Amino acid sequence: MDVAALLPTVIELTYLVAVSLFIVGIKKLGSPATARMGNRWAALGMLLAIAATLLQQGILHYNHILLGLLVGSVVGAWLAYRVEMTAMPQMVGLLNGLGGAASVLIATGEFWRSVLAGVALPKAALVSTVLGVIIGGVTFTGSLIAFAKLQGWMTGQPVVLPGQRWLSAGTLAATLGAGLVLWPAPLQLGAFGIVLVLSLALGVLFVLPVGGADMPVVISLLNSFSGLAAAAAGFIVLNDALVVSGALVGASGLILTQIMCKAMNRSLANVLFGALMAQQAGEAGGVTAVKGVIRRIDEEETAMMLAYARSVVIVPGYGMAVAQAQHALRELADALERRGVEVKYAIHPVAGRMPGHMNVLLAEANVPYTQLYDMEAINPEFEHTDVVLVVGANDVVNPAARHDKHSPIYGMPILEVDKAKRTIVIKRSMNPGYSGIENELFYKERTAMLFGNAREVLTRLLNEVKQLA
Repeated sequence: MDVAALLPTVIELTYLVAVSLFIVGIKKLGSPATARMGNRWAALGMLLAIAATLLQQGILHYNHILLGLLVGSVVGAWLAYRVEMTAMPQMVGLLNGLGGAASVLIATGEFWRSVLAGVALPKAALVSTVLGVIIGGVTFTGSLIAFAKLQGWMTGQPVVLPGQRWLSAGTLAATLGAGLVLWPAPLQLGAFGIVLVLSLALGVLFVLPVGGADMPVVISLLNSFSGLAAAAAGFIVLNDALVVSGALVGASGLILTQIMCKAMNRSLANVLFGALMAQQAGEAGGVTAVKGVIRRIDEEETAMMLAYARSVVIVPGYGMAVAQAQHALRELADALERRGVEVKYAIHPVAGRMPGHMNVLLAEANVPYTQLYDMEAINPEFEHTDVVLVVGANDVVNPAARHDKHSPIYGMPILEVDKAKRTIVIKRSMNPGYSGIENELFYKERTAMLFGNAREVLTRLLNEVKQLA
């Protein structure tokens, strides 16, 4: 039997199995109950794809490849263990950027090799190379800006440069123009360098005007871009698995982006260019001022209300993530259930700083999936709920989204906690959320504020509940 003759077939079959595992993994990621298993299936598929690629006869030297695998595996494992769940959005953004950078390096290496050899790339390969540089470059620098915003290294508010509409449009036109120059003259290194530099600049201009509240959408979109850049790289190196897996990531990222926009009742164009359009229209503020009285409550009274309620709905938000309070919240919920209280969790699609952020945190605390309710399922139940406990959520429970046409969150579907019999909000202070506006909920007659660090407050609430007869 000629093993060498069978090797290409074995490689293609392995790629087919790997792609199938990718599809199954992505499917299972759609539910919190199966997400961990989906991650394992996808990881197995990636392992098979790497193994099949290493069997390619075109690989001349394995030393650098194995060194890269070793370094990448060590760094990846270290990040997985060291990075807190609160910093996971930043990590996801950074990984998106690294994926884009890898595609840029592949495209640049292929173009540089053609220049050194003095042989022009075929037209199809040239198109894939230019697209890999443009999409990958935008993904890389755009993800770095998203990382900086989420990490707090730069303001989370939209940053609009003077004349940015024209600057962005001009940069895009110049990038595409330089790419078109390569069509009749594919060995022009200067034109390629312009495409590379301008694509990196375009990524910065793309994400700068987007506010921190819209980062979940941007992360989803950049994830899609990283997949498309990988698919372009797959066409460059003629790797079927890379093409298909990149297309899967690109498509799933776009679908998720659409879902996130729908959850916010906004178009993708409004999310990405809303600040630029506001600048063009000369909008300045206009948000209706919130008037009312803040009603405070202490842990003892809150514990009594929760312990003697028939039904409690918990609304987690980014404040819970920052305080790492998910475990304390689970313990409190368990204590309430032992007293016969019905406990549910209300999950807003864009709560946190990335899609599914709250689901991931609650899963880490082993909260039963059956207790997690999405917005459409839980909203009709608030009118019949005795107590809603809001833990660090802000914009996603702001009633202004229903009626204040001047509000930046107007029209966004919210968790209608203000319709419950009583609402208690755990929050550090009265500072506004990422949208930069005050929350009407905090001034409602049936709302009480419990100020403090979420984990410390929840721990004290748990002790108070345990002391009740």
